[in-house]
This record gives sequence, C-alpha cells and structure tokens, in this order.
Amino acid sequence: MQIDWTDLHHFVTLAREGTLSAAARALGVDHVTVARRVAALERTTKIKLVDRRARTYTLTEDGRRLAAAASPMEHAAFAIERAVVASRPGLTGEVSISAPPTLANRIIAPRLVELRRQHPAIAIKLIGEKRIASLNRREADIALRLSRPDEPGLIARKVGRFGFSLYGAPHYLKETPQHALGFIAYDASMDSAPQQQWLKAIAGRREIVLQTGDLESQAAAARAGLGVAALPHFVGDNDPGLIRYDERQGGVGRDIWLVVHRDLRHSPLIRAVMDFLVRCAGPN
Repeated sequence: MQIDWTDLHHFVTLAREGTLSAAARALGVDHVTVARRVAALERTTKIKLVDRRARTYTLTEDGRRLAAAASPMEHAAFAIERAVVASRPGLTGEVSISAPPTLANRIIAPRLVELRRQHPAIAIKLIGEKRIASLNRREADIALRLSRPDEPGLIARKVGRFGFSLYGAPHYLKETPQHALGFIAYDASMDSAPQQQWLKAIAGRREIVLQTGDLESQAAAARAGLGVAALPHFVGDNDPGLIRYDERQGGVGRDIWLVVHRDLRHSPLIRAVMDFLVRCAGPN
C-alpha cells in the first residue's frame, strides 16, 4: 500500500479544521478537491475515515486514529519544505506574504512594482485575508500581523505603527449636530480590537448605524454620508471624500509586526522580501 502524501495532507487538514470549507480555505483549494482527496485516501487504505451527512463530514474512530498518527508526518513535511527554501542560494522563486486585507491592498500591493524592479526573479503570492495564516504549516512564508504572535518557532519584529481617527464625509459632518452623529463600527468579531473599543467609547449612547467586518465597506459608507468610521490614517487621509472628525478624546494605534519562521530567517530570498516589507510598513 502506497499512500499519496497529498491525499493524507488534505485529510489531516480536514481533521484539524473541522469542516470541508475551512480545510479548503487553509489549503487554498475548493471543498470538492478536499472531498475527492479524502475519498481517494479511503480507497487506498480501505478504511472508512469520515461519516458523510449532507455537507458535514465527521471523523470515524479509525479516522481520528489515522489523523493523530499522521500529524507528526505533516510537521516533518513542512520542516523539509522550509529546509529546501532556506537552502536556495539565489534570489529566484516564489514567496508568499500574508497580511490583513487593508494592509495587503493599501500598503503592500501598490509598492510591489518596487520589489519587481529590484528583484525581477522573485514572484510574490499576496494573501490578504483576516484569517491568520499559519507559518508553521507553510500557509505563508512571511506575515504582517497587528499583534505579536506566540506560536512556537516564529520570530517577530515590530516594523511600524499606524494611527486611527474618526472620518466622515465633509457634507455629513457640516450638516449633522454632534449629538446626532451616527457611528460605523466593526461587527462583533472585532469587539476586542482597540479601534473598536475606542470608537464605541466615543459613540457612547449615540447610534451605531452600521456594523461590518470589512474596512473598505466602512470607508465607503462614511464617504456616502452614513456616519463616521474609525479608519487608519493611511486609508482616511488618502480618501478625497473623507475628512477627519475632531473627536478630542485622544487616539489609538496598532503596531505592525513582521513575522517569519526561524528556519527561513537567513534565506536570501526571504530576507529580500522581508526588507521590502519593512520599507512598506514604515511610518504611516
């Protein structure tokens, strides 16, 4: 019996993530691919690994045992991949960067042409999503994060900081009395974020007119005159449809952390991209 490592990898990811859709996101594939790989592993092993109920997959007892046995193999495979990347001497190859969507879209993407001019043989895969990519599982090679990680094996360096202010459309702020201002906030998933707590403290009993997890949607709603939103300065100050609202209640900011696995920190390829990200994350 020869087990296909890719099939096993998809199954272990399903076991860890819990659902087909979550496993698909982690692997960068569609859920049909995950289901197909798990079925192939069952055919190879002749063991029923999951119970299929509608769109829900539940691990069987045999499935749980196989997932537990295969987990160390997965860690070893990722360590081998990191060793291969670290051993490459030149500045040629693909490097994947994970960052929150707004940092990816507003800070990194507009400056990638600089990296391209300096290192034309480096190809970048930019992953802009709220989910924190696992560097230990090689979901990304380098990450920009807004909090210092505590996962084992990772090295973090603070490389920047950006502030927030309240922003609104000029006509809205001119025409709306202070006591009648509406506030545009994140949804409940971001209640622990400093900027969310700051905005709600300023809002007090005034109405939260919109909750959304997407910063670009907040900016668009504020631009249209729905209310005021807490936006990073690098977003609000560069939007001609918005101006700062003088809240006079101090400010709030977030640190930017550059994160890499310790196995990759000396790779020339990775170092070149890290240096580029340090420049991107400078004062904002």
